[in-house]
Amino acid sequence: MTEKEKLEIIIKALDSKKGEDIKCIKIADLTILADYFVIVNGTSNTHVRALADEVEFQLSQKGIEPERRESDTGNTWVVLDYGDIIVHIFYKETREFYKLEGLWADGEHMDISSITAKD
Repeated sequence: MTEKEKLEIIIKALDSKKGEDIKCIKIADLTILADYFVIVNGTSNTHVRALADEVEFQLSQKGIEPERRESDTGNTWVVLDYGDIIVHIFYKETREFYKLEGLWADGEHMDISSITAKD
């Protein structure tokens, strides 16, 4: 499976569970950590966990498991590490605190409008 196909599954999974403000940043030219960050926020701790669970479920249907899953005890953030793609799922206030988009502002912000549902 290509990175682009994996990204599409991740973004569709987040969108289907009403993830808010989904962003995809290409960071391959900036770091060896990963090729892409996907950043999204949930509206509650339960929503954050549900978003992470949906991404894991959808990718597991294709035989892809995260190399690592990390979270805080209150589920205000969850990180899913798929090697080439790292998914950051935050409670809104936690996302504002960490400001990952600002830290990776030199990355290429990808247009995902063709993947997300149209209202």
